[in-house]
Amino acid sequence: METTELLKKVRKIEIKTRGLSNQIFSGEYHTAFKGRGMAFSEVREYMPGDDIRTIDWNVTARFNSPYVKVFEEEREMTVMLIVDMSGSKDFGTKEKMKRELITELCAVLSFSAIQNNDKIGVIFFSDQIEKFIPPKKGKSHILRIIRELIEFTSEHKKTNISQALKYLNNVIKKRSIAFLISDFIDANYEDALKIANRKHDVVGIRIYDKRENELPDIGLIKVQDAESGELRWLDTSNHKVRISYKASALQFDDNLKKILNRSGVDFTSIATHESYITPLMNLFKKREGRR
Repeated sequence: METTELLKKVRKIEIKTRGLSNQIFSGEYHTAFKGRGMAFSEVREYMPGDDIRTIDWNVTARFNSPYVKVFEEEREMTVMLIVDMSGSKDFGTKEKMKRELITELCAVLSFSAIQNNDKIGVIFFSDQIEKFIPPKKGKSHILRIIRELIEFTSEHKKTNISQALKYLNNVIKKRSIAFLISDFIDANYEDALKIANRKHDVVGIRIYDKRENELPDIGLIKVQDAESGELRWLDTSNHKVRISYKASALQFDDNLKKILNRSGVDFTSIATHESYITPLMNLFKKREGRR
């Protein structure tokens, strides 16, 4: 991609997602993702209504007048985006490709993070770790992340969520908020998910396309698995084929929800043809309601 074209795309995404983050998401993000706890800030004179448990008895004795300790939320956190860059990201039949949706989501989450003074980092993965961007703050860092999301090409096509989560645990030592953004077309990652969620606060965001759940009646079509390269013919005019396809999709959805629930992971699903505002807001509010 030409540099000029890339910069235009980065700027377009920045304008859209930064505006959404400023106007909609930043407040919800702040309450949904708490800091590590309360840190001592200062002492001040006691006022009626203060909790007597916060009285600083040493300072009170020194000045012969009651003083209380003031605490502030220890707000700063590390936020990690664990982004699925496998072959299936380049699929989309409606408004946008999965990759485009992932890019906008990551940009919104990144701007929300830095507005709350959090550091943001990224792990790109397929069935290998494709790229690691260490957590930092600042607008220039966010723009670098957006550029990478737009133009990065993964070397591998398959998916290994377990490996990505193990890598997260190895490179990020302190507890972080980890957004796992994927279509979850993988298997045998539940144990790794449970382990990662004990060390970090993992949040799942499933990206999917409408045609992965339901086939239109358009006759005989050739389809290719984006990750394995396997080719198949499907007779979409056959009612039984469409029913079987939909049943498999519903089974996949049900299994995914069970895995995420058993792992204690908050999650939402976002389709390529829908706005991501409502699903993200609902996710944030659900977390806020439990705190």
